[in-house]
Amino acid sequence: MASIFTKIINREIPGYIVAEDDRFIAFLDVMPLVEGHTLVVPKKEVDYIFDLDDPTLADMMVFAKKVAQGVKKVILCKRIGVAVIGLEVPHIHVHLVPMNSMGDINFTKPKLSVTSERMKLLAEQIKSAIG
Repeated sequence: MASIFTKIINREIPGYIVAEDDRFIAFLDVMPLVEGHTLVVPKKEVDYIFDLDDPTLADMMVFAKKVAQGVKKVILCKRIGVAVIGLEVPHIHVHLVPMNSMGDINFTKPKLSVTSERMKLLAEQIKSAIG
């Protein structure tokens, strides 16, 4: 069965996509820790990040860097935190989380509820900042 991320990749369900190439996609997390929280996902459905071959892992992180730079241009923050947890969805995803304090990347805290209008605006702004 396809993961929820594969369904976004295949446009079977909507996603707030901010960047995409032939191998990777980035979209806003619909249950964000903070506004601008973005997920970077390989299009090939693989469960565990360290099962990727070295060139693909390296390329995914370079793609994530480009996305993080775009997020940072739009969201006022000190840093973009990076986390890979991988327990909640069996499809590799790198979290890019705008941070002003360590608490901003605490995955045990309640998630934000962001309106679809705000998510669309953020996605457009980040996509534009990425270029």
